[in-house]
Amino acid sequence: MFAAVAVYLVAINLAAFAAFGLDKRRALRGGWRIPERRLLSLAAIGGGAGAAAAQRLFRHKTVKEPFASLMRLILTIQAIAGGFAVWLLR
Repeated sequence: MFAAVAVYLVAINLAAFAAFGLDKRRALRGGWRIPERRLLSLAAIGGGAGAAAAQRLFRHKTVKEPFASLMRLILTIQAIAGGFAVWLLR
């Protein structure tokens, strides 16, 4: 079970990272954009770390509100959930 969860988290974080990078590239080139709802959904279903890393690396959607606040909320919830999971497994 642990291996399946680990594989899922790696995959969803890579997907979120790639989506943010692709959206930034399209923004710079004036192309079709990935909807904010989809970017936030990828972060919310476990890709928060990958999304946050991409935000910083690509300097993408770091100030835009309410997007930035929602990202902080998602990361906070995931950090609390992760801490709780570690506490349960000790």
